Amino acid sequence: MIPQPDILIVGGGLGGVAAALAACRAGRRVVMTEETDWIGGQLTAQAVPPDEHPWVERFGTTATYRALREGIRAYYRQWYPLRGEALGLTDLNPGAGRVSKLCHEPRVALAVLEAMLAPHRASGLLTVLTEHRAVSAEHDNDAITAVTVRDLRGGTLRTLAAPYVIDATETGELLELAGVEHASGAESHAEFGEPHAPAQAQPGNQQGITVCFALSHHEGEDHTIDRPGTYDFWRAYRPEFWPGPLLGFEAPDPRTLESVPRTFVPNPALDPLDVSADQSADAGDKELWGFRRILARKLHRPGAFDSDITLVNWPLNDYWRKPFIGQEAEALCEARQLSLSVLYWLQTEAPRADGGTGFPGLRIRPDVTGTADGLAKAAYVRESRRVKAVTTVVEQDVAIDVVGPYGTKHYRDSVGVGGYRIDLHPSTGGDTYIDIGSVPFEIPLGAMVPRRVRNLLPGGKNIGTTHITNGCYRLHPVEWNVGEVAGALAAHCLAEDVEPHQVQADDKRFEEFARVLDRAGVQRSWPDVRGY
Repeated sequence: MIPQPDILIVGGGLGGVAAALAACRAGRRVVMTEETDWIGGQLTAQAVPPDEHPWVERFGTTATYRALREGIRAYYRQWYPLRGEALGLTDLNPGAGRVSKLCHEPRVALAVLEAMLAPHRASGLLTVLTEHRAVSAEHDNDAITAVTVRDLRGGTLRTLAAPYVIDATETGELLELAGVEHASGAESHAEFGEPHAPAQAQPGNQQGITVCFALSHHEGEDHTIDRPGTYDFWRAYRPEFWPGPLLGFEAPDPRTLESVPRTFVPNPALDPLDVSADQSADAGDKELWGFRRILARKLHRPGAFDSDITLVNWPLNDYWRKPFIGQEAEALCEARQLSLSVLYWLQTEAPRADGGTGFPGLRIRPDVTGTADGLAKAAYVRESRRVKAVTTVVEQDVAIDVVGPYGTKHYRDSVGVGGYRIDLHPSTGGDTYIDIGSVPFEIPLGAMVPRRVRNLLPGGKNIGTTHITNGCYRLHPVEWNVGEVAGALAAHCLAEDVEPHQVQADDKRFEEFARVLDRAGVQRSWPDVRGY
């Protein structure tokens, strides 16, 4: 028997988990559903190491996000055979990847997230329904009255109702099911005047998705997979804006669009303690093995691991031929084939530094992703449906070219912070990379309050951004911050008998809620730091 919740959270990714933590800590009963069998979303089921700003070790996140990061490090210190120099590092980077100061395996993040939720599940405040997907929603008088979810294992339908509902799905699908006003794809230039927006709205123009996978390398062994069914197509595929075939080590630099060769050398000799991860200085994506490495064998005692493990989320396996929102099954099938084709090409045809071709010793790692075939449980979805909110964050609010390197826009209703370049991957409308400098930004509560609906809150990438600004508001720590605020706001509204619109619009009510966030360690403004 599922208890009647005060708050229903649909989606168990990073935003959903953070929302559940905040609501349960406020004493509220929560039901959280999740489509896969792993909570954690992009950090776990999608297998993406965190994309973070360069100040993350000092400031610019919520206290609970810092607790998650430190929990991951503590897990490695407790259970892994780290060599002495690594064991003593306060800023340990387990994978020594260049994309982040904390590259790690998805299962470790899963273990820490489960531990963070464990006391609330034990107390009965939190019920988690994995492998459940929302299929319909009822609404009346500008409120969501019920959500029906399907058990993906047995097909059972469950209808859940709660005073507040948080849409923490990866694609904002509850917005669609409940008839909540939202945007998809690219807005027109006329709507917001954004410099990089197209002349006409393009709802089907969405950032590409990626089906990630993990690899290790074992010289002298042959782990070549069967030839994928569409390998010939992907082997010949050459996008108009690409310098050569997609399956190749030559690709555009996202920031300059110049053709740049990538290198690929499994298990390099470089000491991982010498790796510096700082995307403001170097994107780190030119050396593919080390870019998203999630386990560095040389951080551990000799002989403990015979290979590094790296996560393949590269230009080669970004998929943008069909929009994921609207054509989910077809896009996912083709994206999976692309990723398998990348692996087969690496194993059989990729050029080696010694003049040979192919790395048959590359082994896909189902044990890392928790799947039978080794591909991630879910696609990495960069762009969600976005709620039509009281406040819409636009390019002119965050782009360095518009506001200058210190031009952070301050909101009277700020409920958090984030920092990242405006980073759009090639999209289904035929656009190449849009990767431009941005300033550290604030998260306005108005971007989390729907214009009409009174009891639904966005809990992830579905807040009131645009196609352009989603490019910097979509990353791990921001999604967590948004989810945490959604859970805290729903609990606060129940306690104070107010509605989100009232909290956002009224200065006194907002100040009361802001004190709740301040006590929880939610940073709401930046010190004087420069964008990049």
